[in-house]
Order: sequence, then C-alpha cells, then structure tokens
Amino acid sequence: MTLDVETPERPALSTGVAADEYDDADVQGDEYRREELAEALDDGAWADAFEEWAADASLDADQWQIVTDLGLIEEFDFFWDSFAGRVGYHAPGLPEDWRERETHPGIDSWGTVSGINAGLTEFGQVVCEVLADEYIDWEAEEVSADDLPDF
Repeated sequence: MTLDVETPERPALSTGVAADEYDDADVQGDEYRREELAEALDDGAWADAFEEWAADASLDADQWQIVTDLGLIEEFDFFWDSFAGRVGYHAPGLPEDWRERETHPGIDSWGTVSGINAGLTEFGQVVCEVLADEYIDWEAEEVSADDLPDF
C-alpha cells in the first residue's frame, strides 16, 4: 500500500555512537563516514529513499502517526562499514515492554508493534540501497587474511 505522507527530516547521524555498539549491527572498523553520508542524504538520497519506500510501505497512516509522535525517524543512524564495503544502519524500534511503559496510546497490539518495527527496518534497508546504488561509490578496504575474523 502507498503511505501518502510528507517526507520527514533526515536524522542527524549519531557521531557520538560507535556503530558496533548497536545490537542490530555487526561492524568492523571505525571509519563510519557519517558526514559524507549526511551530505548524500541531503543531496537527495533521503527524499529518494523515502519516496521509494512509501510507495510500497507496509505501514498505514495510524502506524506512521505513532512513528512521528515518538520521534523514531530521528533515531535512525547510517554509517559506512569499511570491512564489508557497505552502508550499514541502525533502525529504531518499539520496545518489547511497550505495554508496561505505556509507550503510546495508539499501540494496542503486538501486531502494531511488529508492523512498525518491520516497516522501519525495511525503510533503513531502502535508504542503504539508494545510497549505495545512486549516491556513493566507495570500495571496501583491503583486508589481510590475518585480520579476518575466525568463523
């Protein structure tokens, strides 16, 4: 379904957070290139990605209102993962204890919570794809065999 809402302001990328501190990101290295990513987002990647995502978003207007009420878009972070040679991201989400916290009056079920969390994850992935496909052309750093993780 199409989500017909205005494009939100892009998030300020979290320069004070090491990307490997996020539970949902596995990042090697510490060259995150957030300033360059912010420039690419400002140059149109953010608007392009939002438009692409919203055209087929799994969120409805009520769920989007919850996202905006809670300021979840502001909690996104995007960073360069030099080891993997890709743009990585941290997507915000609603907590498991949403009911106990009384997070938002519009949240009435796990379906709403999981729908919002899934939709935000999908949006983060679209932003990364748009950045990589249309706005940046960075290569992964050459890594010696001694630096590879043990599997």
